[in-house]
Amino acid sequence: MRNNIVTCDWVFEHLNDSDVRIIDTRFDLSNPLYGINEYIQGHIPGAFYFDLDKDLSSTSLKHGGRHPLPNIEPFVQKLSCAGIDETVKVVVYDEDGGMYSARFWWLLKYLGHDNIYILDGGFKEWRERGCLISQDVPLIQPKEFRSNIQTHMLVHIENVKEKMVRNDAVLLDARAYERFAGHVEPIDKKAGHIPGAQNAFWKNNYREDGKWKTIEELHTQYESLDRELQYIVYCGSGVSACPTIVALKEAGFKNVQLYVGSWSDWSSYDGNPIETK
Repeated sequence: MRNNIVTCDWVFEHLNDSDVRIIDTRFDLSNPLYGINEYIQGHIPGAFYFDLDKDLSSTSLKHGGRHPLPNIEPFVQKLSCAGIDETVKVVVYDEDGGMYSARFWWLLKYLGHDNIYILDGGFKEWRERGCLISQDVPLIQPKEFRSNIQTHMLVHIENVKEKMVRNDAVLLDARAYERFAGHVEPIDKKAGHIPGAQNAFWKNNYREDGKWKTIEELHTQYESLDRELQYIVYCGSGVSACPTIVALKEAGFKNVQLYVGSWSDWSSYDGNPIETK
């Protein structure tokens, strides 16, 4: 087992373990009902569903980004209802091991739960391998999830501006290069990137078959970065930045933070500087 990723074989072997909980986070930004509908049609046995908009985010406002962090109390309550406490190993998946499962992974790490893993290849891999699929909604005894918020994992716009002035952190933009460069912007009001940021597209952390790159491959991918520096990762709204954070952690980086508001927050302020390529 890797530090943050598990295989279908591991999940299959531990599917009935009382200290293992499975979470389904399938979602489609263009069709918010896709995930729950897919869950109803079939999911990994014992899996609970968590929705990006309803569970992993709070309501977006003028500033703060399109996917602000969820309100902690109801999120913790849902984790408790899913039978998760400090003794439980949690495995999260989405359709193919991408950004939604990584967002859930990051949130549990942020709440102090280190025993959290992403299913490599996601539900796509599970289904293609002919593994068990269920339509049953699990009934389980609730537990008490106790949060221990890791404030050092998160930065807001004020922190980003301070770091830019002091030049003591590296900004990584996890969006596709076309959006980073400002050639296109299909979602947010302005195109470009935060001045000084480097592009680190989140999909580059996966192999051609959609599975995560090996630790050795990730080491090679990020070998030009100094592991002793602080890194702030952002994307469009604090979701697709999370796979890049997972990858950096897999590659041995220690000081990695999420700018949760990301570009949708930064670009919502008229006075913020913007760079293009």
